[in-house]
Amino acid sequence: MKKAYVFPGQGSQFRGMGKDLYDSSTAAKDLFENGNSVLGFRITDIMFDGTDEDLKQTRVTQPAIFLHSVVLAALQGDNFKPDMVAGHSLGEFSALTAAGALSFEDGLRLVYQRAMAMQKACEATPSTMAAVLALDDNKVEEICASITDDIVVPANYNCPGQLVISGSISGVTKACELLKAAGAKRALILPVGGAFHSPLMEPARVELSKAIEATAFNKPVCPVYQNVNASPETEPEAIKRNLIAQLTGPVRWTQTIQRMTTDGATQYFEVGPGKVLQGLVKKISPGVEAISV
Repeated sequence: MKKAYVFPGQGSQFRGMGKDLYDSSTAAKDLFENGNSVLGFRITDIMFDGTDEDLKQTRVTQPAIFLHSVVLAALQGDNFKPDMVAGHSLGEFSALTAAGALSFEDGLRLVYQRAMAMQKACEATPSTMAAVLALDDNKVEEICASITDDIVVPANYNCPGQLVISGSISGVTKACELLKAAGAKRALILPVGGAFHSPLMEPARVELSKAIEATAFNKPVCPVYQNVNASPETEPEAIKRNLIAQLTGPVRWTQTIQRMTTDGATQYFEVGPGKVLQGLVKKISPGVEAISV
């Protein structure tokens, strides 16, 4: 019986996130204050008292979710004994930090640099994403590949029957029409700032790759199942390569959970705000236990 710890990505934020931890634990308060110092602004003020709109800003959302997740993992102390970890998109940085591959400070700095680089790429090229429901993954891939005069690719393999596509506004719009015609229950444009996990994130990938290459990575305490290939990794150089590729590559979450379950995971613990991943885990691997830390 193996324990898997999974860390959420963008979209799991909520007003007041982390305030209970800050108020009830000196250790948590110290980590949050360290985070404020690293970032150079009081992100905790936005997390605890900001509006939903404030929290939706990529520059806030990503470090906020990272902080909440990593503080929560740190508070487990000796009880945090993962056999394996994984994170959804941004959550991969939380997973790597919790598993000791990155220091708290370096992890937070990289997440903030990632957020700013992605924000810049979004502003440079208008783009979007869409959720596709109740259509086979292969069919979604086939339809995206058929659109050769525009950019649209599968971006998030969230669970069977739920795949998010990403690309230019015209490319995603075309794909949505074709996907609905092919039998998708829904193909819904999402209220996001840009085309995450698509070729349009190339400027952000180039910028972040320099920061990642300049950061010291350690061997994690357990295998980290990475988004781009859904495979366990412990070697720092391979982890770096996969992390750089993640910005323009898809999040293979379905395949990640399938692989972790095949490798013996029977208990999944979601570490961070929200309960999104628990729901996805149960849809991907019915029969496993999935709960919040």
